[in-house]
Amino acid sequence: MNTIDILRDLAIIVVCAKGFGLLARKLKAPMVVGEIIAGLVIGPCLLNIVKPTDFISMMAEIGVVLIMFSAGLETNLQELKKSGVAALIIACIGVLVPLVGGSLLFMCFYGFAPFGTDEFFKGIFIGCIMTATSVGITVEVLKEMGYLTSRVGQTILSAAIIDDIIGIIVLTFVLGFKDPDSNTLLVTGKIVLFLVLSVILGYVFYKLFKYYDEKHAHTRRIPIIAIGLCLVMAFVAEKYFGIADITGAYIAGIILCNTRDAEYIDRKVSINGYMFFAPMFFVGIGLKTDFSGVDTSMILFSVGFVLVALLSKIVGCGLVSKFFGYKWSDCLKIGVGMMTRGEVALIITNKGLGLGIIDSSYFTAVILLIIVSSIVTPVLLKLLFNKFPEQPEAAAVKK
Repeated sequence: MNTIDILRDLAIIVVCAKGFGLLARKLKAPMVVGEIIAGLVIGPCLLNIVKPTDFISMMAEIGVVLIMFSAGLETNLQELKKSGVAALIIACIGVLVPLVGGSLLFMCFYGFAPFGTDEFFKGIFIGCIMTATSVGITVEVLKEMGYLTSRVGQTILSAAIIDDIIGIIVLTFVLGFKDPDSNTLLVTGKIVLFLVLSVILGYVFYKLFKYYDEKHAHTRRIPIIAIGLCLVMAFVAEKYFGIADITGAYIAGIILCNTRDAEYIDRKVSINGYMFFAPMFFVGIGLKTDFSGVDTSMILFSVGFVLVALLSKIVGCGLVSKFFGYKWSDCLKIGVGMMTRGEVALIITNKGLGLGIIDSSYFTAVILLIIVSSIVTPVLLKLLFNKFPEQPEAAAVKK
């Protein structure tokens, strides 16, 4: 493939991603849905004017790393400290129930495989895809209704942040154990060692960066150094510890999330991600999606995948909320608020495809889940808050 062909493909991807993304936003759907559809339209599924290439895949991988770095930067550790035990337990059960539910769904369709086999880890990986919550749409709805700072709103927000962290850790372990010949103790040791070193070195990097940031606040060198840290962490995680590069990038973001210029860094990183690298990833998902392998069984699996993914969050997060003194109506709000899936589910799926754990036909189920959850969650939240409004003291900012 020559330079001219690469330039043509990049031009088509960037323009189509933006156009379909804006159309999706006008239809009250996430822009990523539009970008995925753009990939389906211009890719082999329909028009076939752009084909998936190694170059696009490499650009998409950089996009994933930047997305996860940005997600880490947006993590509010102070809010997590204040959220207490309730949000932590809700998040843990909110990961466990979809993980188990997704694994059982896969095994019910394709058979129960012995522990340690490829099929067993394939089932566990399907459960992993269901774990991560994309709370962006929920936050917008809560903001619009004036309930973001209410007890329920803050619980959903905090639990979703913790949910993503736990989901990434679970993914790290699953990917570490994907090789049937892997040494369990060695894999566990490497993961634990990486997490311990991340805490220790993270504290050192945080102090150094904080000092440097105070001397050179809001200068262009600050986001450049931050991106450098992100890329180093991503490289070290995968090269020396056998851990997904996205985990290293995410931890790099968390290390810097409490620095004074965290928002400034995120804004600069997001410019590159939003304009170029992120569209490469989301359009690339559409380009790689293969409907030729979608038969009746896969359609039924996709429907079951969506239902289990949605209900498992309601059951997991909603039921455990009752133990912390929430009313049943509030428990239902929390469960529904945690239903949405987005970028992280796609990133996990793409990682599984790259490692040969699953094939591209499973993107069908994930894309369907993102679309359905993006439409259903706002509608149900508004119905629930209108039918069961919180007391004024619980939603002090409600207008």
